[in-house]
Amino acid sequence: MPELPDISAYLKALESRILGQTLEHVRLASVFVLRTVDPPVSTAEGKTVTALRRIGKRIAIGVEDDLWLVIHLMIAGRLHWKPPLAKLAGRNALLALDFPHGTLTLTEAGSQRRASLHVLRGEQALHDIDPGGYDLFSPDTSLSGFQAALTRENRTLKRALTDPRLISGVGNAYSDEILHAAHLSPIALTHKLSDNDWEHLFAATLSILILWTNRLTAEAGKEFPEKVTAFRPDMAVHGRYGQPCPRCGQPIQRIRYADNETNYCAQCQTGGKVLADRSLSRLLGKDWPRTLDELEALKRK
Repeated sequence: MPELPDISAYLKALESRILGQTLEHVRLASVFVLRTVDPPVSTAEGKTVTALRRIGKRIAIGVEDDLWLVIHLMIAGRLHWKPPLAKLAGRNALLALDFPHGTLTLTEAGSQRRASLHVLRGEQALHDIDPGGYDLFSPDTSLSGFQAALTRENRTLKRALTDPRLISGVGNAYSDEILHAAHLSPIALTHKLSDNDWEHLFAATLSILILWTNRLTAEAGKEFPEKVTAFRPDMAVHGRYGQPCPRCGQPIQRIRYADNETNYCAQCQTGGKVLADRSLSRLLGKDWPRTLDELEALKRK
């Protein structure tokens, strides 16, 4: 799922292309992508784009008369910039927004249709769709505010960081990078962290998000970000299972669950302990390796 740095890159690219431009037409290739009926989507046509905003992991395009088109990409949704009146071709095409100098299209890979478009009127409607997570890029961001948001419930750090009601814009990929930078286990409980842990976590969260936001928005300033992905070769741990940790050289480990996985370095984050993988640990039972040495011994059998 595109996260805060990716959404920021999209907004940077859209700023020079559609801000101040007239939204001439809204074309729907799938009726299921539109999740609202009032106001009608046609009311946005012929109006000038006046604002662009990030709401969590959503992109909000504001037009005249206080109307907002809010796009949620979910996991597989992606935006593309095409020539004017580009055709909505292929099964993955969902939506086209036509402007004088180009067309913004929304596609979604796979068979599930989770990406969405909401047409809203007014600030209150925008507020209602916001999950309400703590915004680390707000002017009044602080360690105390960050800690208060994450300790509303006693949860693992991985779950807390990726909950949009607690933290705004962080998902599976950047939570892995943040926890690695902070030297913290993904399963550490928020109510068990020391003051020192909180300082490291807050600093790591800001540094990782700023690093990747700056990097991706700089790229978006040159060309439209057509290849938004959660797996980047210069990430430290995310998507790098089995590869060496850039800090200590030990192989990156993972915890798999449902459609996602958590990547971490046992040496840097869990004191050498290999965390139980839900599927394999059930299969291996007592033979599940508890340390990196036991894991290497198991591989040699």
